[in-house]
Order: sequence, then C-alpha cells, then structure tokens
Amino acid sequence: MSQQAAYLDGDDLILRLYIQPKASRDQLVGLHGDEVKVAITAPPVDGKANAHLTKYLSKQFKVAKGQVDIEKGELGRHKQVRITAPKAIPEPIQALL
Repeated sequence: MSQQAAYLDGDDLILRLYIQPKASRDQLVGLHGDEVKVAITAPPVDGKANAHLTKYLSKQFKVAKGQVDIEKGELGRHKQVRITAPKAIPEPIQALL
C-alpha cells in the first residue's frame, strides 16, 4: 500500500489528508508529514467539516461533490479521500504526483 500523500489509482486520485478545522480560510496548505494538510473554515461538528471538505475539494478538482468520497477517517483529522476522475489538479497536489 502506498504511503504517499497523493497518488493516482487508474483515473482516480487518492489523497491522504490531515484536516485543520476552524481555520481562517480554506486552503491546501501542503505536505504535513506523509499527508496533505488541508485547512477548512468549518468546525468539526455534526459532519459539517466533512461536508465542507467535500465541497471544497470538489471545487478544487472541478468534479461533482458525489465524486469526492471520504474512504477512511470520517470522524478523525486523518482522512483518505478518493476523487473520481479529477478534471483539474491544483498545483500543491500536482507537485506530489
């Protein structure tokens, strides 16, 4: 199993994320150990952060929200996310592939 922060699985992109909730703005911060740190403004309450993260990532990768799937770590800061056939890959992620 790959321990990279970001890698392709066929047409899909797998991201290993470290989430920083309640940040001042939404941002792909960059590498944090072997994960990509993502700052989001939403609080980690009632799935709000996950919903916000899904929406943010769908915008960044130009896909529908349904194409962003949190595969692991629903309840924690460490998540694995699958993005189905991303149409765009933001610079900080591109650098990792």
